[in-house]
Amino acid sequence: MKSPVKTAILSAVSTLVLCGSAFAADYVWTFQTSAQAGDNFFPIEEAWAERVGELSDGRIDITVVPVGTVVGHTETLEAVGAGILNGHITDPSYFSGKDPAFAMLGNLVGAWSAPEQMFDYMQNGGGKELFNELVNPYGLQFLGASATGVEAFLSTKPIYGVDDLKGIKMRAPEGMVQEVFAAAGAAPVNLPGSEVYTSLEKGVIDAADYTVFSTNHAQGMHEFAKYPLYPGFHSMPVIEVSINKATYDDLPDDLKAILNDSVPVFAADMVAQLDVQNAKAAAEAEADPDITIINWSDEERAKFRAIAKGQWANWATRSEMAGKAYESVTAYLVSAGLLQE
Repeated sequence: MKSPVKTAILSAVSTLVLCGSAFAADYVWTFQTSAQAGDNFFPIEEAWAERVGELSDGRIDITVVPVGTVVGHTETLEAVGAGILNGHITDPSYFSGKDPAFAMLGNLVGAWSAPEQMFDYMQNGGGKELFNELVNPYGLQFLGASATGVEAFLSTKPIYGVDDLKGIKMRAPEGMVQEVFAAAGAAPVNLPGSEVYTSLEKGVIDAADYTVFSTNHAQGMHEFAKYPLYPGFHSMPVIEVSINKATYDDLPDDLKAILNDSVPVFAADMVAQLDVQNAKAAAEAEADPDITIINWSDEERAKFRAIAKGQWANWATRSEMAGKAYESVTAYLVSAGLLQE
């Protein structure tokens, strides 16, 4: 015969188990990001996952894991499509070897002067639909895009406009970025990010396309590159948020809506937080009499965008989807008054 105490304990345990089952998530997912755990935007990505859990009343449980946790950063496209990962948060440019359209939609050099322009294109200018046309055949569903913001530009010489780029020896990533800067008259060279600081210090390069202003400042780049260009005018990598398509297709409509609606909020949150960090770093730099921050005029930005458009046209010939991306983005930029026909 069981004692009343033992019976009460067993009853309590059973209740806890039943409650636990009742509140267990219906969908438990792993999303791999291209960020490292120590990057300043990794916690913002984790906060997005938590927000989705709250909005879904606990039915969706997403764990965001850092770059390389499950597969390499260039392998997440296949991993999500195969169901090895449930989703990824990454730079689409990593997959440009699959289709040049990933580079055009992932980091169309010179296209955007502010994240909000790209967000509007994705949400209202046909970008989201086009992105899904690109990734659906790989087994992914594109939920939306974020960004860390337009990257700053490091320079040891004053560059007030396009003409000042001529002859500038600069570090730039391979591919479209190098091609655009070369067309503008600069002399791009291949250098890993780890060598930017010492190359500026030793005068190996005059300038560098590297990352956002706050990161540049924290790493002491302006000790040598005393003429930073901010806000940037050239590179703004997209941060793609996608999920396995079969998983997405099987979801009820309310959860699909939660996922799609959550990404613009995530994007706004990321931009707002990083803007604060950039503004703080810029204020510190402006207080230094040895540093001159240069902000290009709208006219100079338009000149650079026109040069970049010529390279976009070259990339547009490299695949059917790249051609569609070119037509779609340029049509949006013209309609928004950001590019002349």
